[in-house]
Amino acid sequence: MSSIFTKIIEGEIPCHKVAETDEHIAFLDINPIAEGHTLVVPKQEIDYFFDLPTELMQSTMSLSRTISGAIDEALNPLRTGIIVQGLEVPHAHLHLVPLYKKTQPMALGHNVPVSEERMVELKEQISSHISL
Repeated sequence: MSSIFTKIIEGEIPCHKVAETDEHIAFLDINPIAEGHTLVVPKQEIDYFFDLPTELMQSTMSLSRTISGAIDEALNPLRTGIIVQGLEVPHAHLHLVPLYKKTQPMALGHNVPVSEERMVELKEQISSHISL
């Protein structure tokens, strides 16, 4: 059975996509812990991040660096943090989380409300700073 991320990759489920390459897709998390919380997902469905082939893991990290730079430019957080938890969806992925204050929770499950209109704005702001 395909993961929810595979269904997003195949276009069966909509998303707020900020970037896409042949190997990856990046989109806003629908349960963000901060405005601009973005997922970077390899298109190859592999459950455990550390089971990714070396080259795919490296390209995932490289794209994450590019996207975190775009988040930093677009949203001006103190910095962008990264979470590799891997339990919520059985498909390897990274969470890029803008950190706006030092006391901000950096754990999944501390969701913040973000309207659909704001999600569209965030997607546009971030994607406008990405050059692949």
